[in-house]
Amino acid sequence: MFWLASKGLALSSVALWRAGGPSPTSTLPDQPAAGDLPGSTVLNSLTNGLEGWALIAAVAGIVIGAVIWAFGNYSQNYQQAYNGRKGVLVSGLAALLVGGAPHLVTFFLGKGQTGFGA
Repeated sequence: MFWLASKGLALSSVALWRAGGPSPTSTLPDQPAAGDLPGSTVLNSLTNGLEGWALIAAVAGIVIGAVIWAFGNYSQNYQQAYNGRKGVLVSGLAALLVGGAPHLVTFFLGKGQTGFGA
């Protein structure tokens, strides 16, 4: 089945090339325009809401991890203290990634448009 689909795709792309379709030298838009898509405002609101919930969960994880870390430390329970410390670090890293995700995407979008050598 996959073999037939791949042959059909190859034949259709050859037919498109012979018919004068999009060439490899055609230009693409420089900036993505998410506002032109239907439902982009709803998707933007959903993304912002998910980011807010993720940050709330990260703060809760930091607080719970700190409490477990403290109880494990004061009760001389090394495994419990280690798990609490791990929870604090993982929750802090999650908050860092959630808060920095738009900046990371913007950075790599800029690098993709100008190239890594620039």
